[in-house]
Amino acid sequence: MAASVQGGRIGNLPAEANAFVGRQLELAEIAGLLGTERLVTLTGPGGVGKSRLALRAAHAAKAGLPGGAWLVELSELRDPDLLTNTVAQATRLTEQTLQPLLQAVCEHLAGAPVLLVLDTCEHVLDECARVVQELLANVPELRVLATSRQPLGVPGEHLLTVAPLPLGERDDAVSLFTARAAAAVPSFALTDANRADVAAVCARLDGIPLALELAAVRLRGFPLHRLLEGLDSRFDLLVSPARPRLARHQTLRTAIGWSHELCTPLERLLWARLSVFAGGWDVEAAEFVCHGGPLDAEEILALLASLTEKSIVTRDGDGAAVRYRMLDTVRSFGAEWLAGLGEVEAVRRRHRDYFRWIARQGEAEWLGPGQRMWAERLTAERANLRLAIEECLAAPEPETALELTGSLWFFWFACGFTEEGRGYLERALRRAPDGSGPEHTLAVWAHRLVTVVPEDLDAAESVSAAYVWLADERQLPVPALPLTGASLAVRGESARSAVLYGRVGQAPAADGGAEFFQLLTLALQAYLLASQAAFERCAAVAERLRTECAKRGELWMRGWGDFFVSLAGIGLGHSDEALLSAREALTAKWRVHDRLGAAAVADLLVAAQAARGEEELAARLLGISRRLWHAAGLPQLGRPDRTVFHREYERRLRASLGDARFAEVVREGWELGPDAAIALALGGVSDVSGP
Repeated sequence: MAASVQGGRIGNLPAEANAFVGRQLELAEIAGLLGTERLVTLTGPGGVGKSRLALRAAHAAKAGLPGGAWLVELSELRDPDLLTNTVAQATRLTEQTLQPLLQAVCEHLAGAPVLLVLDTCEHVLDECARVVQELLANVPELRVLATSRQPLGVPGEHLLTVAPLPLGERDDAVSLFTARAAAAVPSFALTDANRADVAAVCARLDGIPLALELAAVRLRGFPLHRLLEGLDSRFDLLVSPARPRLARHQTLRTAIGWSHELCTPLERLLWARLSVFAGGWDVEAAEFVCHGGPLDAEEILALLASLTEKSIVTRDGDGAAVRYRMLDTVRSFGAEWLAGLGEVEAVRRRHRDYFRWIARQGEAEWLGPGQRMWAERLTAERANLRLAIEECLAAPEPETALELTGSLWFFWFACGFTEEGRGYLERALRRAPDGSGPEHTLAVWAHRLVTVVPEDLDAAESVSAAYVWLADERQLPVPALPLTGASLAVRGESARSAVLYGRVGQAPAADGGAEFFQLLTLALQAYLLASQAAFERCAAVAERLRTECAKRGELWMRGWGDFFVSLAGIGLGHSDEALLSAREALTAKWRVHDRLGAAAVADLLVAAQAARGEEELAARLLGISRRLWHAAGLPQLGRPDRTVFHREYERRLRASLGDARFAEVVREGWELGPDAAIALALGGVSDVSGP
């Protein structure tokens, strides 16, 4: 018997209470899937909008379904044995029968294409899986659209993860908040004056539709800026006064708490402990930081998989690059539980100590074939490193902060974070102004090292003395590095720098523990020679640097070797060779996330292409160069605008293209996205991954 028409329409879909906002890509994908798949399950965390999206998709599909579109709301169901009865009632099966009820439902739905929407399946998951499998086997015309915080696990199930709404001043999250705010407070409108605050509210709430709707209603009693300030206690602030809302959606706390109730005790404990991470984590980090008590390290991977299935944790990447993360709202819920357990201090200490160990490992392995891996790993862990540093700075022993910030010298110096590193090092050193010992010495040296790049180069003149202390602490038989001369060269005092430097051809001493200093000395030699226009000797030293780096499988310093070979080539008029070396340098710099180095290399590409007669390409690369310097947030190393070739090529480009065309093409380069810009700079290569 076919499903009947009720009240002049087929199905039981409720009218939508307000306008549906955004999700056009998801709706199109669901429509396509329902045309080819028999079971589609929308998964995602609580409050992300699975139910509303499924309802909108069902309304869009019902015109093509002679058997109707039927909504089965399961959130209030507590007894799984009543699931089939709930489906029967929702689809208006009213006839009395002696046959098994599920068989009667199958016959009731058969005869025409029909859609069954099972909303909120996670708490009766096993019974849902059994019933759906039976329905699909016996009703060939049936399509099922389910919503659940974890998959049903039925053969043939197609999963579609519903993410939070896109963030940004003109994206769906802002549109939804604005629409609901205007409904709650008719005078509210999005303006240039409040756009940034609205975007900030949406970002603080992770773009979660439920949170945005609850926040919008609070504008009846709070001005926007007060609402933004109050989001620090979001679970208390975001309470719905509306009676019709489902119980699990009355407050943000109960929406997230619904997921918490579905977890086992060990899953809840892991959720709470994971809340100490910022920005994400990998399995190793979770095992180290979150083990203890009833939670063994060996259990954590399986528990992470379970939390991922339940949409509490999100998994990104594959293989060794797999990382996990939580929405900030979900993390905040876990943090409250961690505080209730009285474990905050202990778990934060383990988090701090884990990243101290990671920093030491990265320092030990930086000069070698694992360099790119370490650059990517520490860049991914940047938020956790910040958190660990803050924890160290708050510790009573200043040595922990000195050690961590100093051990990360290679990250600050080589991966484009010199300004940030300098700030942390200064804070750590202020806590121990009269300090001594290896941690203090390392931090002093690291601080002096990162000052080679920013504008206050006077501080770099004391780095040689700092290195004497460091060499003594670490028993490194390497003479003091001539960074005093280098700092003068950076400021254009190349003649004086040559006198202070001494014999530029002198080879540095070599020692296993001093490899970085050996390579850096060669790079400084090349820098000083280039600043004096001694291009042939510069190329010879740079080739030695490249050879030494190749022996170690080292990328970052090898990129500087390529840089100076290219610079010497430009100086000698060998533009084709200079172009090839500059592209090799950019590839290396981009792969290890060295934004400063990439910007410096881009300047060489401008000069090389201009010298080859590629005026428009050179001008476009100039725009890319300016954008890279802007992204690096640092002054241009060595002030390339002061060099003869830089001024000459820019003058030539303006003369050749005309001021208007020159400005237009430079702007085009500036507006390119990072990937497109690097691909253009590399001559169309698009497989170089970077920051």
